[in-house]
Amino acid sequence: MGAVLSYMGSILSYLFGASPAGEDSAVDGQPGVTAFHSSARWQLHFNSIKNTTQLMVIDFAASWCGPCKAMEPAVHAMAAKFTDVEFAKIDVDELPDVAQEFGVQAMPTFVLVKKGNEVDRIVGAQKEELQRKIEKHRR
Repeated sequence: MGAVLSYMGSILSYLFGASPAGEDSAVDGQPGVTAFHSSARWQLHFNSIKNTTQLMVIDFAASWCGPCKAMEPAVHAMAAKFTDVEFAKIDVDELPDVAQEFGVQAMPTFVLVKKGNEVDRIVGAQKEELQRKIEKHRR
């Protein structure tokens, strides 16, 4: 049943969660990290995967945040390495309601979610710590 729900969630995400007009897209044209620019699309996507055991890493960042920009290459490398993990990016200025829902108070903040629940959090540009926690929770 879980595989069916996951498959249906993937279809819903494909149909409703990504826009050809670039409303929600791979960051910098690179696959692996999906940036969300609409709260409604984020909610649809989040709801579609929260019943799965797949780990999701949500990167809360801002365009003006230097440490956030410094972390981007590492996050893209992790997305390429951990293909079984979902990576999402939320700009806190574009989607302040989503940032508030997750209690984000500093950037960057990485929230690790499994089955719709937060399993870990890293605040700050700590790439080694992020990688360790991804390795710990991805199974």
